[in-house]
Amino acid sequence: MADRTVADLVVERLRAWRVPRAFGCPGEPIAPLVAALDRAGGDPEFIPARHEETAAFMATGHAKFTGDIGVCLATQGPSAVHLLNGLYDAKLDSKPVVAIVGEDVTGPLGGAHEEIGLSRLFGDVCNQFVRYGRTPEQVPALLDQAFRTAAATRSPTCVVLPRALQVAVVPDLLPQTAGVLTATPGEPLARVLPHDADLDAAAALLSGSRRVAILVGQGGHGAADQIVALADRLGAGVATSLLGKPVLDERLPFHTGVLGEVGTTAAAQLMGGCDTLLLVGTNDPWTDYLPMPGQVRTIQIDIDGRRIGARYPVDVPLVGGAGDTLSALLGRVADRPNEQWRGVVEGSVDRWRQAAAERAAAPAEPVNPQLVLHELATRVPRTGSVAVDVGSVLYWYARHLQLPPGVRAHLCGTLGSVGCALPYAVAAKLARPDEPVIALLGDGAMQLNGLAELITVAHHWREWRDPRLVVLVLNNRDHSGMGGGRRPTGELADRRPDVPYAGWARLLGLHGVRVDRPDLVGPAWDEVLAADRPSVLEAVVDPAVSLNPPEPALADLRGVFADGDAARRVREQTLEAQMSVEVEDVV
Repeated sequence: MADRTVADLVVERLRAWRVPRAFGCPGEPIAPLVAALDRAGGDPEFIPARHEETAAFMATGHAKFTGDIGVCLATQGPSAVHLLNGLYDAKLDSKPVVAIVGEDVTGPLGGAHEEIGLSRLFGDVCNQFVRYGRTPEQVPALLDQAFRTAAATRSPTCVVLPRALQVAVVPDLLPQTAGVLTATPGEPLARVLPHDADLDAAAALLSGSRRVAILVGQGGHGAADQIVALADRLGAGVATSLLGKPVLDERLPFHTGVLGEVGTTAAAQLMGGCDTLLLVGTNDPWTDYLPMPGQVRTIQIDIDGRRIGARYPVDVPLVGGAGDTLSALLGRVADRPNEQWRGVVEGSVDRWRQAAAERAAAPAEPVNPQLVLHELATRVPRTGSVAVDVGSVLYWYARHLQLPPGVRAHLCGTLGSVGCALPYAVAAKLARPDEPVIALLGDGAMQLNGLAELITVAHHWREWRDPRLVVLVLNNRDHSGMGGGRRPTGELADRRPDVPYAGWARLLGLHGVRVDRPDLVGPAWDEVLAADRPSVLEAVVDPAVSLNPPEPALADLRGVFADGDAARRVREQTLEAQMSVEVEDVV
């Protein structure tokens, strides 16, 4: 029987923490651990990525789509550097990830090949926990502490294991399986509730308000019933952050949609008309779209007290989990809905939805990108996951894709890094191989990471009970990052190569469909959603379609968005004026 090594011990600790898979790129400094994972027979499984950045995105995507702790592997030097983007995504979106980095430095310190000071490199992104393993006896407790810290702080942590330590034989006196606190990975370690006095103050404020707006972030996951019940009790309108978009049923008549630059006119108007704002689990950075400070009274619910008041002034802070805190509020708030205010909100929602449908139906050359997402909205499977990249596709997703209740959707919300969607989709599909997954991205993101990671999809898809992983590529031949008709011209544009994305999929043995006519968009979605293998839907869309960011309501910022057309300005100003008149009637 082969000697038990520290690498085997690491695999045991991963199994103890119920880690189903680790993502990474093999390399000599981490090779003993990869070999130990191979010997483990898939428990946990090692998933090779094409690049360390996508491995880290996969680990973060796993944490986002499952609520568990993601794990990624890398080696020293440039391999470790490449992890940073995905780890910063985890840090800024508050997701637990453990990075295990192998190091093999045999020369003098400061002069070895590929040597980078890993403690300093990871010192910011993994500021809660960065540790080196030195002896076999340290490893179990070191890994347990990394996992507990990641779970408790909802952030990435890092463990560095020298190669010489990975191959070291574990002493006989070291237990085969040391004890571990098997707290549910990724969940808070304790129930957190606000003080009664704070709950009473919040209830009094809400009960005395006439026009309540509720902004829901990702921290509202699992509290949809309480949010809707409180909104009905107050006659409130609801908006969400981008990260909070999947929390509530978007078909609710008082759901105004996503707030912010990528969001809806109705959400901006809700913020402009309210007199009281309830923030639920949101750290949304688009504060320009919130009411002007001092114009409303504000309550904020967050499980992390450090975030209370970090983005916006708060009158009543409530440190606690969203579900329990809202349940406690419901027991204190009287059932006196303001029907007039609710009517104003629902009228604004109706007007926005009609405007969105008109925008999607507008002619474009060759295809309106809004139409592509609008057609998907009626076809989204009732179960499954949606992964969204950064770029113009984010605008169309936020406004035109109404998510059915229960469908998980995630994006690189706070960091805003291009190239995350396909790694996310891989992680989501591996976590639930019996459910469909849809990835939404532009051609720039597809060229950055998607083309390579489609190889990973081609390698694994035959293992999936439901083979559907659909990758939408909005091909507008615009990789400038500007979007909305601000496409570069001249020599810069000529240097941007086009790629046959659907053809690349077919070359890999997958399904590929390319559409360049509006009447073919719906049938193309039907085709790829019924395919017997993963698919790429390449939609050739018009780069000149304006992004049309809504103007922050009542903030006197007209004229800032110079790329908007005059008709859009007149229409939205008319709607804002109508909203203001209706609000005055309510008052």
